[in-house]
Amino acid sequence: MKAWEMASRLYRNAKPVILGEEEQTWEVMKSVSGFYDQLAGLDWKSNVPGSGAPETIMVAAVQALENRGYIVEDSEELLMEGLRAYDDKDFIRLHQISALMRKRLLEAKKNPDSPYWSYKYYHNFEEYEKNVNFPDPIKLQDLNDEFRDRIKAAWLSQLIGAAMGTQLEGYTRESLREAFGDFDYYLREPNTYNDDLTFQLAFLEAFNEKGADITSKEIALKWAGLVPAGWSAEEFALRNIKQGVFPPESGRWNNPFNEWIGAQMRGAICGMVAPGDPGLAARLAWTDGEVSHANNGILGEVFNAVMLSLAFVEKDTRKVLLSAIELIPKDSEYRSVLDFALHSCRNSENWEAAMEACEEKYIRYNWIHSYPNACAEVIALYFGEGDFTKTLKIISQAGVDVDCNAAQIMPVIGIREGTSGIPERYMHEAFLDIKTYMRYPRHLTLDELVDATVKNAVR
Repeated sequence: MKAWEMASRLYRNAKPVILGEEEQTWEVMKSVSGFYDQLAGLDWKSNVPGSGAPETIMVAAVQALENRGYIVEDSEELLMEGLRAYDDKDFIRLHQISALMRKRLLEAKKNPDSPYWSYKYYHNFEEYEKNVNFPDPIKLQDLNDEFRDRIKAAWLSQLIGAAMGTQLEGYTRESLREAFGDFDYYLREPNTYNDDLTFQLAFLEAFNEKGADITSKEIALKWAGLVPAGWSAEEFALRNIKQGVFPPESGRWNNPFNEWIGAQMRGAICGMVAPGDPGLAARLAWTDGEVSHANNGILGEVFNAVMLSLAFVEKDTRKVLLSAIELIPKDSEYRSVLDFALHSCRNSENWEAAMEACEEKYIRYNWIHSYPNACAEVIALYFGEGDFTKTLKIISQAGVDVDCNAAQIMPVIGIREGTSGIPERYMHEAFLDIKTYMRYPRHLTLDELVDATVKNAVR
């Protein structure tokens, strides 16, 4: 049936009625208005769900665009006015300012003097692939029980890292030390709620249906159906997708946060389904990353994906780290960040000194940006020396986006020895029945998650 036929039939078959006062639906608009007011307010002032850390997404959007080499002075002029409107609960003005802000961000001009443009911009996987040399894949022996145990260890390590980090994200290294001292254990009862896991589960749902030939469009459709909401780049991408803007444009258009950590935080799953094959892991990471990110943002996901893939065939943590760095193109800005972090490690007496150097270097970047968090990953893996507790302690105390970082690097340690290498003190019953905020799956057991990963892993 044609659309016009459907509309015509609906119109012709409608029977007139007189609605009473209570039957009319105009009052619904009031609640709709309240929803949009609340949504607009979240763009100006909010708190991170897991840690309560403050964030101002509109301020961060301007910051992020400047980091990407654009002129933002005209947008900065509106920031204080928007914050005042929020404090006054003047939602009429707040909606107006928000609209103006988005228009100015969309129309921002390139800053030719920005160092950002001195690096190569990677538009697609083919460009990236030409500039790296992947090692030959190493096929794992078909030892199902052993492989399953290593996958289980990877997920447990990720859940441990995320649970440790969700209570800490969004604070500086100094603030964490002042508040909690020298810690290496959960500061509250662990749970499994975080967006890191959510988007990886969406990827896994698509991967289990399509395998290694999965497309970014298929992942995007999983997002649209399974994930109710996101944050920063993922939220903007979700809005784009629901409006019919699909990858790679969903990660590029009207998305100032596309070089933040949102892709970097989901690289682990791509490495887990491509054990010993960093080339495949990188391709899967690019496919997933371009749903919401671009250029350096995608390279962050590639970096974590290849680390996880390599961890299945190399037990020396530093060798895994160094090999993964070499698979990031030397002419990318992301590679310059990894190199600086590694240089800081080699020229510092301890991890805190290395982190301080990186904090100073990348002070202009938001704590959710991929760069300071990539530094934290490198530093924790370098100084952690392959020890589970030591690595977890460093990444937890380093500050910035702790849960994203810990969830991505702890599997590098966990994969080596399997579940026997994870200290018993970090095990918790919350990890056995995993709860999410997704439409589906609302929850699943650890064994179900492990089985789904093992089933279609390319090995």
